[in-house]
Amino acid sequence: MNRRVRDVMTPAVAAVRPDASLVEAARLMRAQAIGDVLVAQDGVLLGVLTDRDITLRAVAEGLDPVTVSCQSVCTPDPVCVEPDDDLAKAARLMREHAVRRLPVVEGLGMVGVVSIGDVARAQDPDSALADISGAPPSGG
Repeated sequence: MNRRVRDVMTPAVAAVRPDASLVEAARLMRAQAIGDVLVAQDGVLLGVLTDRDITLRAVAEGLDPVTVSCQSVCTPDPVCVEPDDDLAKAARLMREHAVRRLPVVEGLGMVGVVSIGDVARAQDPDSALADISGAPPSGG
């Protein structure tokens, strides 16, 4: 039986408003030990903001993370999957679009996030990527 996205996704959605500052988003990422947040308005997904986006699109450009909005540096209109999509589709989309995480949407609502680690753990729990992805975050 093929596994579905809903079987392995993280159902909690960390989201920020489009006008939230990059500092606000970074603090949420730190508090939840995650590398990305969804940018949404009234429950509608507008984009994905990663820690890498903050670093490369804002800080490296000399922009002030206190005044720059999340929407201005996020990846708009991200590639998404639905909860009933199979994991092979999620893996294919990650590979085609060179992303590590996909928002999971149902209708217009955001219901979770599936990561490359989620897929790796489901497809080969003994792989190095599964081990790394399953390890608790370090640092602080």
